[in-house]
Amino acid sequence: MEEPRREQRREQGREQGREQGREQGREQGREQGRAHRREHRQGQAIVRGRFVPTSTHDQRLLARQGPSDWVHTDPWRVLRIQAEFVEGFGQLAELPPAVTVFGSARTPEDSPEYRTGMRLGRALAEAGYAVITGGGPGVMESVNRGAREVDGAVSVGLGIELPFEQRMNDYVDLGVEFRYFFVRKTMFVKYSCGFITLPGGFGTLDELFEALTLVQTRKVTSFPVVLMGSEFWGGLLDWVKGSLLGSGKIAADDLDLITVTDDVDEAVRIIVESDMARSRQLLEEEESCAAQIAEPQ
Repeated sequence: MEEPRREQRREQGREQGREQGREQGREQGREQGRAHRREHRQGQAIVRGRFVPTSTHDQRLLARQGPSDWVHTDPWRVLRIQAEFVEGFGQLAELPPAVTVFGSARTPEDSPEYRTGMRLGRALAEAGYAVITGGGPGVMESVNRGAREVDGAVSVGLGIELPFEQRMNDYVDLGVEFRYFFVRKTMFVKYSCGFITLPGGFGTLDELFEALTLVQTRKVTSFPVVLMGSEFWGGLLDWVKGSLLGSGKIAADDLDLITVTDDVDEAVRIIVESDMARSRQLLEEEESCAAQIAEPQ
């Protein structure tokens, strides 16, 4: 009697092991299915799996290859671009004075740069500014996160459609997704009174030099550009001075367009002082116009 019972218990154990193995296999299959079932946001729509497009709107707009009927498709694309501008203007028109902060999406949460981003976001919010970032992880998340620690602060993220997914971080109160980089860049400049740039990669450099070009060519005025992290940016500035200025490609005054600091308080002070100077200038211009109108003809 004892031997059959032992055999029965052994068989039950083997069956339990087989069932556990089958369940693990099913769970692995479900995990793989979830991993392969990508999710993508297209404006207000969310698509998954085979419905996820293989290219972005920017890629299709800039592609030279294509069918000969391109002349019939690009005019319609203009309407979509126009709609994206209208949506951005509509969402951001009522923002309080704001500062845009750029930086790497790859900055880890336990890094000094992430902590600097949090302090910066908090300090800007305490100074009464909304903060605008690209809405992604890394430095962008840290700045939005720091701003959210201040009651009444406005934390904004302007996202972009990319071939690889990058969702809006959890610390954004107002998020707007864009298909086209140039529309997004317009919003960064139009609704900011200054840029602060933390360490970053190609995307950060693109945004930095676009801002410098706009200031240099006076497309925007009274617009401070602050680089945070003297050690990180030192090599770039040495190259700008040695190669660009040294070969006469820029003027000495162009170096004044950039301020480098390691101090969060100084970065905020630069923004505040520039903002106040701009406000005084606008007031003087309004008073001058009013005086000219009041003069007898």
